[in-house]
Amino acid sequence: MILFFGRPDDSPLARAISAARDADLRHLVIDQARTARYDLVVGTDALDARLTVEGMRVPLGDVSAVYARPLEPPEDGDPAARARAAAFQEWFVGWLDTTPAVVVSRPRAMESNSSKPYQSQLVARSGFAVPETLVSDDPEEILAFRARHGRIVYKSASGIRSIVREFTAADEGRLALVRGLPTQFQAYVPGQDVRVHVVGADTYAAAVDSDAIDYRYADQDGRPARLAPLDLPPDIARRCAELAAALGLPLAGIDLRRTPDGAWVCFEVNPMPAYSYYEAHTGLPISSALVAYLDGRRAPAPALATAPPGV
Repeated sequence: MILFFGRPDDSPLARAISAARDADLRHLVIDQARTARYDLVVGTDALDARLTVEGMRVPLGDVSAVYARPLEPPEDGDPAARARAAAFQEWFVGWLDTTPAVVVSRPRAMESNSSKPYQSQLVARSGFAVPETLVSDDPEEILAFRARHGRIVYKSASGIRSIVREFTAADEGRLALVRGLPTQFQAYVPGQDVRVHVVGADTYAAAVDSDAIDYRYADQDGRPARLAPLDLPPDIARRCAELAAALGLPLAGIDLRRTPDGAWVCFEVNPMPAYSYYEAHTGLPISSALVAYLDGRRAPAPALATAPPGV
């Protein structure tokens, strides 16, 4: 039995559910918007639990795999229902970290992205180059960093999704705001963006053709992005799979840039990637690969002797 946990209107989850249905796999959807209506009975052992969803009883010990994309559930006007939903989610997320089932991905593994500077250190240990980075609340230090590198970009230092912007003269007038919010600045890296999705030991790469600083929001700037499948060099594909494995992520979205001189720079590893955007634009079979991995029909991530400290 495969469990899908999240919001069925969330495109990555919806595509995975559809792929499981197409493969005729036994599965159950746990809808975050309806958890207040579910019945959870826990035995003496936290792993000994039974879940009743829409009249279907499932011993969680029978669950072989889980794909979890917990998002903010829709607001419920009933305080009691909100409390029940919150209690269910707290217990279920804790269970994800302890169940022997295959989990994509365990909450504790996702924590590596809670601090982008910390994750960058882990990425560098994997052998990828990373941009020179400054996290600061000191305007003079930031201006000196820009003077040293010429062009710099900035984004949130936390795991919260933010738009990457280039630091321009217009930003100087509001630079004092960083005194209340330390911000991450990085040297600008020229080249072509490449998003690599790792599923177990397999990689699916998309090359991005865009002159926007952050191609994810290119349409907002009137600069559309064009995506196409890309065959990665074998050593880069292997390094991506090993990086995801080191972070404990069976599914990961790795943001790379291939520089004009052929070097590969890694910006970030997304532990809960919205892969559906890339699949829709390139035809890469990421959802099918994900479901095959959950069903045990794909190779697991490469085994490593050790994981980076703190993961």
